[in-house]
Amino acid sequence: MFFYSKHTWTGESGKAYTFKCALTKHGIPNDSGGIYVFVRRRYAFFLEALYVGKAANLRGRLLGHEKWGKAWWILGATERHVLRIQTEDERRLIEEDLIRGLTPPMNDMQVPRSVNDAPTTPELRRKWQFRRATMNLLRRMVGMKPTNALPGDENKQYFDPTKHKPHEFARH
Repeated sequence: MFFYSKHTWTGESGKAYTFKCALTKHGIPNDSGGIYVFVRRRYAFFLEALYVGKAANLRGRLLGHEKWGKAWWILGATERHVLRIQTEDERRLIEEDLIRGLTPPMNDMQVPRSVNDAPTTPELRRKWQFRRATMNLLRRMVGMKPTNALPGDENKQYFDPTKHKPHEFARH
């Protein structure tokens, strides 16, 4: 069917990833790992990502997922989108990119708290810093103040997760 075939999600870096829609357990690949997205569909064409995750075995992870009940019954998820990715490093990079770009409401840990949060992976961090520098340069050219300080400035106002310990993020 046309509506439930493939969909492209774009991460914060601007890279597009094409996912396959899996409405039943037969649509979920059993032999590989990858990235999955819980999706709420509104008015046939408007899709909203509710949760982004990664798994070494997609079928094993998705069939008994602890967040699917909340996504389905409370938030109105209608489908799951899956993308096969073989290596763990690539899965981690793509997952962070998608979470930062889509900001799904059910992702607790890696959702940036503001636009000033630097990505944890070096490749995404470089792209983020370049985009910030370009945006601030353009703002200065038209006579506006830069939005926030860039890394290396004397009045740092961005959050760098690599300079903090994991227990500092725990909710109390």
